[in-house]
Amino acid sequence: MADNIHGGHRQRLKDRFIKDGLDSFEPHNILELLLFFGISRADTNTISHNLIDMFGSLSGVFDAPFEELVKVDGVGKSIATLIKLIPEISRMYMIDKCDSKQHLNTTKKVGDFLLPKFIGRTTEVVYLICLDNSCKVLHCGILFEGTVNAASISIRKIIEVAIKFNASNIILSHNHPTGVALPSNEDIVTTDRVVKALQVIGISLLDHIIVARNDFVSLADSGHLSYIKGDII
Repeated sequence: MADNIHGGHRQRLKDRFIKDGLDSFEPHNILELLLFFGISRADTNTISHNLIDMFGSLSGVFDAPFEELVKVDGVGKSIATLIKLIPEISRMYMIDKCDSKQHLNTTKKVGDFLLPKFIGRTTEVVYLICLDNSCKVLHCGILFEGTVNAASISIRKIIEVAIKFNASNIILSHNHPTGVALPSNEDIVTTDRVVKALQVIGISLLDHIIVARNDFVSLADSGHLSYIKGDII
């Protein structure tokens, strides 16, 4: 009898999604629907509530470390893997939709290009974009992961990649996973080192973009990059 009740509820929730999408769903309903595909019989409603109670929100559940997810009652390794797939798939979906060969000639275009690449990131990641003279993207890739500071960024690696793709200009970007999109003193020091090193080989650092959640700050637009360049010219 219980299986029939759960089966009917599951089908109604699936039908509701097919008809109307997720806009009218509560956060726990979204998780519940997702868990249908990993849990065949158990009460996914209770598990969904437990997850949100533990991590505070829907996004909190998806951002939670794998090791913490498996501690929730009813969540094993398979379900934790399913949950962690969602932000990863979301990021790859958004990156795939973005034209990788576009011209990044405005700050808005740069921000729109970069934000999807940080979806679901819970650690600091540094991206390097290589551009030609017209600001067409020649390459965009992860430079490294870890704490972003003047000591850890490899100037040699930046130069190697820029030369490999015959870049005239580059843009750096990194995220503040648990903070706000504002440059720290360390960010400015790091940018200063990169600008000075690139100037020697005739490549320009057009911007350093700092991302936090759905927000970003441009060091060029905020005046920090002009100040740095003014110091060395």
